[in-house]
Amino acid sequence: MKLLGTILLIAGILGTIVFGIRALEDSESFNLLGVDVAVSSANWTPVVISVVVLIVGLLLRRK
Repeated sequence: MKLLGTILLIAGILGTIVFGIRALEDSESFNLLGVDVAVSSANWTPVVISVVVLIVGLLLRRK
């Protein structure tokens, strides 16, 4: 179980980093009446899934 946990932990960390950077790059901001408005066209689903995989990996490593 610890080996599976380690694999999931590493995959979750890598996925969070890669998909998080992509999602941040897909965000745009513009100035409207002196206020910065951010508009995100990014798909955050892969980031959320990567974080869930990371958490499951952590939980499996603790057992």
